[in-house]
This record gives sequence, C-alpha cells and structure tokens, in this order.
Amino acid sequence: MSLPGNLMTTAMGVMPHTDVEEAINLALSLDIPFWPQLPIYSYYEDMYVQAAEHFPGIILDLEKKTLRFTSEKFMAELEEALMHFEEPEYFDVSPQYSAVYHRFLEFDLQDRPAIRGQLEGPVSFGFYVKDENDRPILFDDMVRPFLYEFMAKRINVQLARLKEKNDNAFMFIDEPGMQFIFSALSGYDDVLAKSDIENFFSMIDRPRGIHLCGNPDWDFLLGFDMEIVSIDLYTNAKVLPLYKKAIINFIERGGVIVWGIVPTNIEPFQKETHATLTALLESTWQGLYDEGLDRELLLSHSLLSPATCCLVNPDKQHTVNLAFASLRELSHSLRERYQLI
Repeated sequence: MSLPGNLMTTAMGVMPHTDVEEAINLALSLDIPFWPQLPIYSYYEDMYVQAAEHFPGIILDLEKKTLRFTSEKFMAELEEALMHFEEPEYFDVSPQYSAVYHRFLEFDLQDRPAIRGQLEGPVSFGFYVKDENDRPILFDDMVRPFLYEFMAKRINVQLARLKEKNDNAFMFIDEPGMQFIFSALSGYDDVLAKSDIENFFSMIDRPRGIHLCGNPDWDFLLGFDMEIVSIDLYTNAKVLPLYKKAIINFIERGGVIVWGIVPTNIEPFQKETHATLTALLESTWQGLYDEGLDRELLLSHSLLSPATCCLVNPDKQHTVNLAFASLRELSHSLRERYQLI
C-alpha cells in the first residue's frame, strides 16, 4: 500500500461537537476521513480516557472528569490484564468508550484513498496520568514498559479493524506530550525516550505516524521509523525552517507530511485568507526546494489539515466547521494550480 499525498485533506481526531452524526459527517467531508473524538459529548470520548480503557491501576471519575492511577490498584489488576493479552477485542475501543468509533465503522469506506484512526501515545499518556504521589506514571520503571506494550497492542488492534474497512488505513499516535521530553523538568530524558519509542515502534504495525499540535525537537521526532507525521505549520512556521534537513530526509525516505495550515481558533481564523495561507505554505516549501528537495516529490508526499484541534471557541463548533470548509477549498485550489487533479 502507499499513503496518499497530492495535497489531499485530513484532520486530527479531537473535535468540539456534541452531535455524533454532525461530527462524523464533517470528518467524512475530507478526502481521508477519521473517527472523531468528542470529549464535550462524553468524557468517555476524551483521548486520554479512551486510551485508559482496561489499563490496570486506573481510577476514572466521570462526575469530576478526572483520570488517576494508584500503584496498589495497578498491582492488583495487572494479572487480570495479562490474562487478556492474546485477545484482540480486549484492546479495541469499546462502544462505551466511543460511540463515534463504532458509528464510523458502519460506513462503507472502501472507495476512499485512505482512512485514519488514532490513539493517545504512551509518552503523553504517561506524562498526563499521575499516581497517588502526583508523579507521572511514565517515571515508574515498572509501569512504563507495560504501558508501551499495552498501547502498541491497542494501536495494532484498531489498525486491523480499520483495514477491514479500507486497505489504506493508517494510525496516528497522538503525542502532544512529546514536546516535554526536552524540558529540564521532564524527568524523562531524550536518550531513554528514544530507546523506548524505537522499541515501541518495533511493536507497531505499519503504516504508523505521529500527530501533535505542539513544537517538539523535530530532529528527534522525524528520525523515527514511521510513514507519516502531522505538523502544525501555522503555529510553528518560524521554527520549522531550523529543521529543513530533517524534513527533507523524512520526505526523501518516503515519509508523508500533513501540513497543519488552517487555524481553528476564532481570531486567527478570521484574520487569514486563502491567499495568506497559500503564501505561508509556499514560502515554507520554497525553503525546502532551495535546499534541494524536488517539488513533485514534496507535493506527492504532502497532505493538508487544520492547524490544530480546538475545544475552547465560544462559538463551539462553528469556526471549526468553517475551517474544514476552508481547508477543502484551499486543497482544491492548490491541486488545480499544481495539476494534481
């Protein structure tokens, strides 16, 4: 299989909608659809909560909307979890934890160039979930190896399920926490992280990639053995030129980049036009061409997406809906310009 490019459209999973059908229809309006995560609709649809299903030691409080962990509970539940390690359905997202995922799987998706799923990655999950001492579980040398293996199984099971719907299905590992690895306060250094993530990727089926809206060390991130990566170009346009060599190497070895270009927050969305967003894309690409990257290769290995997800707009899903429409129009105009359609 080959991941599509040619400036087709996709998006990240988290969306502000409270209507399942509206959210899915919006996701289906893009070239490469995905199943949305709707945490405002239900706390079960939160990306961390979904990843936590069946993870030993978890304390989920739906009323307070909190996700905690205790070492004692982990040890008490670990054996039970290990007993299910060869049962694929144990690692899939259940209907309780995502009505949206199961609704998405009801559609005929074979005619799409690809479809996509996602799961919160172990680095972000491990930073986010804290134990009884308010310490991230990523720092626990006993929990961390299990966490990586557990999430790898969950990703593989979902990918297999999606491939039943479309041979070109792929997975994003959502890793917003990866930008904190290089923080002085991280407690989880880049050497250990690199080893853990490389081992993690060795357990994950292809095609696989990473999505994050933040600004990690792109040399570090783009060095991993993956097929696709999502970049928030709109926010990081001044930073990314520092990593031109890493971006070029990633594309030249076959990687696809999803350029997050259309803002979804109200104020930045309202101040931009197709002309300004096109100029930002093309100035970024020109910097790569100047370093020797072939234009046709870049375009054939590029997708377009919104810059970020957004749950904080006072108009709820309205601006996000407009951003998706703008993305579709931008993609169409660029594909016409570059004769990709």
